[in-house]
Amino acid sequence: MEKATFAGGCFWCMVKPFAEWDGIEKVTSGYMGGHVENPTYEDVKHGDSGHLEVVEIQFDPKRFSYMRLLEIYWIQIDPTDDGGQFHDRGESYKTVIFTHNEQQRFAAERSKSDLAASGRFKKPIVTKICPAEKFWAAEDYHQDYYKKEESHYKEDRAISGRDEFINAHWEK
Repeated sequence: MEKATFAGGCFWCMVKPFAEWDGIEKVTSGYMGGHVENPTYEDVKHGDSGHLEVVEIQFDPKRFSYMRLLEIYWIQIDPTDDGGQFHDRGESYKTVIFTHNEQQRFAAERSKSDLAASGRFKKPIVTKICPAEKFWAAEDYHQDYYKKEESHYKEDRAISGRDEFINAHWEK
């Protein structure tokens, strides 16, 4: 098993796109990149910890490639927004690809360059690529939120603007 870690705004919206593929063993909502030990959701949401909301994906690279994970990731975010994602604003909602080894770093840089060269976006790609740091799992009530609180998840996602952005920028 390998790990991939992505910050893409609200982690509630970042779990489902990865969770139901063959070869993805687990997707965990959590926090990475900050200076506070064992941060809480409130610490992160208020910007007090320096952490970003992330998803940590455990995957079998023989069944699901890291490049495919990157493809899914890019489709879920606005890689040109440096102020957060959709209606979630602030440092904790920025986009970052956290790499766990040199192969992931190389693949992430290549995919970012390819996306920039594609002409899909008029503004520059601002998503950062950084080495993975300590991962802190979010509180239990955040795990698999799209299943546990289906109606609230759908409502939040509907007002976020994420789906409109995805539909406007990516082919079905």
